[in-house]
Amino acid sequence: MTIQRMDNVGIIVDDLDAVIAFFTELGMELEGRALVEGAWAARLVGLDDQRVDVAMMRTPDGHGRIELAKYHMPEALDGVPEDAPVNTLGIRRIMFAVDDIDAVIARMRAHGAELVGEVVRYEDAYRLCYLRGPEGIVVALAERLG
Repeated sequence: MTIQRMDNVGIIVDDLDAVIAFFTELGMELEGRALVEGAWAARLVGLDDQRVDVAMMRTPDGHGRIELAKYHMPEALDGVPEDAPVNTLGIRRIMFAVDDIDAVIARMRAHGAELVGEVVRYEDAYRLCYLRGPEGIVVALAERLG
């Protein structure tokens, strides 16, 4: 086997606290938070130097993680608009399975999330939607039917 598992997905953010609150409300747990700096870290990511606040968020089942990073040095580059459509090149969304899609949408709207399109039904299998949260982060929700 070439890989053991997918460990995490990294998202570069500007307002780390707002994005942590968003994913916490979604049901993820803050696993840890740290300042990462030094020559070893800069060499790893191919920068001359870096100073980054990192927060690791964990799904309730303990198998999925999102690493949120706020760059202080060098500053993060801004190349994709926050309202980029879902067909923009690059990673566009992360999907989560939920028990009650309507309840999750209501909770997330309180944190500024907006539906990208609408809640749709896929055959007799799922109800699905895309939500755009802080900094344009898109999450998809899937509620299994039946």
